[in-house]
Amino acid sequence: MSLTRFNALQTLESRIEPISTDFTEGKAETIASYFGENVFHDEAMKKYLPEKAYLTVKAAVQSGQKLTREIADVVANGMKEWAQHHGCTHFAHWFQPLTGKTAEKHDSFFTLTHDGRVMEEFAGSALVQQEPDGSSFPSGGMRSTFEARGYTVWDPSSPAFIMAVGEGKTLCIPTIFVTYGGEAQDYKLPLLRSQAFLDKAAVPVAQLFDENVTKITATLGWEQEYFVVDDALYNARPDLVIINWVSRCVPATMR
Repeated sequence: MSLTRFNALQTLESRIEPISTDFTEGKAETIASYFGENVFHDEAMKKYLPEKAYLTVKAAVQSGQKLTREIADVVANGMKEWAQHHGCTHFAHWFQPLTGKTAEKHDSFFTLTHDGRVMEEFAGSALVQQEPDGSSFPSGGMRSTFEARGYTVWDPSSPAFIMAVGEGKTLCIPTIFVTYGGEAQDYKLPLLRSQAFLDKAAVPVAQLFDENVTKITATLGWEQEYFVVDDALYNARPDLVIINWVSRCVPATMR
């Protein structure tokens, strides 16, 4: 290696700052103390929303109860206070259009009044619905401009969260995305419709066994399989014999 190249490498190494291996730097000692701190979860709602608004949002998530304009204004104000407390200056309706990527409709919390003053504002109308440009999505194309519009609608079943990019922070509000005619143009609305259909169809069946059932919640990841095994094959499998014996003879608390 030439002396010039050796000196250049030494100079470069002296300018490179060592990478810190302390991944808890700047954080509290326990993960639980900061886990979910950028999510407007149940605990945050209890802190920033009045009891009536909190209970109404919970009812909307659990039973599909509709939110009034007054409650939407209260929720928007509480969500704004929480977001600004965490350093947010903008909010965005966040959705998953049929492009394979996520998209956002961004706005600022600051609004200019007619006399030129600046006012911090985040009304319920801005929380509940926005109108992003839908012409670049599958609902656009060669049609009237007003028909190419898209609408994002707040989905309270998914908590709002904060997205930090560099020094900027944005309040992201999960929404669905529909066309001017009401057709789904995202991946989330069909899922919500399937859940609603399943709930409506399954509740009457469940009430045959328990009349107090009022809602069915679909979950992912739960699986139960049943296998029919011939007696001869069963007896040839000691592992199956042992599992069957354990399930019948050993209490669940001791397994």
